[in-house]
Amino acid sequence: MNLKNIIEKVEAIFPEIIADRRHIHQNPELSFEEFETAKFIRMKLNEMGIEYKTHIETGTSALIGKGEKCVALRADIDALPIQEQTKLEFSSNVQNVAHACGHDMHAAMLLGAARILKEMEDEISGQVKLIFQPGEEKLPGGAKLMIDDGVLENPSPEAIFGQHIYPGASVGIISTSAGAVMAAPDELYITIKGKSAHAAQPQLGRDPIVCAAHLINYYQTLISRKSDPRKSAVISITSVHGGSSTNIIPDEVKLKGTVRTFDAELRKDLHKLIKEETVKLCSVYGCEVEVSLKVGYPAVMNNKEMSEITKNTAIELFGKDAFQDFEPKMWGEDFS
Repeated sequence: MNLKNIIEKVEAIFPEIIADRRHIHQNPELSFEEFETAKFIRMKLNEMGIEYKTHIETGTSALIGKGEKCVALRADIDALPIQEQTKLEFSSNVQNVAHACGHDMHAAMLLGAARILKEMEDEISGQVKLIFQPGEEKLPGGAKLMIDDGVLENPSPEAIFGQHIYPGASVGIISTSAGAVMAAPDELYITIKGKSAHAAQPQLGRDPIVCAAHLINYYQTLISRKSDPRKSAVISITSVHGGSSTNIIPDEVKLKGTVRTFDAELRKDLHKLIKEETVKLCSVYGCEVEVSLKVGYPAVMNNKEMSEITKNTAIELFGKDAFQDFEPKMWGEDFS
């Protein structure tokens, strides 16, 4: 298979890839609601003469080529609940829904790859499985549900590749690395229950706001003083809700956040620490507390051999300056 020939084919269909991306971008759909997006993808596959299977309503898979060996390519297709403010000519047509995480590009890129692979089907010594996955932004993610529905069977791929755009990198840069590249993202939900009182008489109540403030600070100590400094972890409280008046101490405060880790053992230890230490600290302030940790998917662990293949191919196609080793991020991805 001539790699340079593939680049020529990419350049030839590039305008169509852009058009597909902009169509998907203009018509974003939330996780597991990607009905029109799935319909568009399946229409495109039909136009290419590629048969497909449906999974969990909005998931799609297809096969190109023949033979025993199989490699899979995966793209996620869902958007986020966010209002686009770019004012681009192809900006989202849907109120409070937008492709702010690049899944529109991922889907368009895989459609482009499908078109080229179908044209070169006779040159493929095996099969390529295309996977268009819904619900990446949710827990549990669409990957697990599609796996449960048999997407990695008949045939079972020996390797699978996903990709993600990265606005922090320069255009034209391809980046990957072996081992842990994205974290395990777990969700944290806390309800602190105190006792309401007049703000001018705090001694008559048990203030859940003061308790919450100390708890948020204390969580950073779990990272800096109670976990191995050689292992990376993040605890971020991203939502605080409590009270509605300037002169009343509320009964309760609700917190939400995320816990991110690369290491499975540290992940387990942090979960235990959070639950135990939260109860202890809140009791100091006379408050009761409910702690819920919603376990997400594992960390993304890249296979060394597949990472080397990606690196070597990128350098062969575009030169050494086009490749950079990927610096692991505390993002989460259900590709894991």
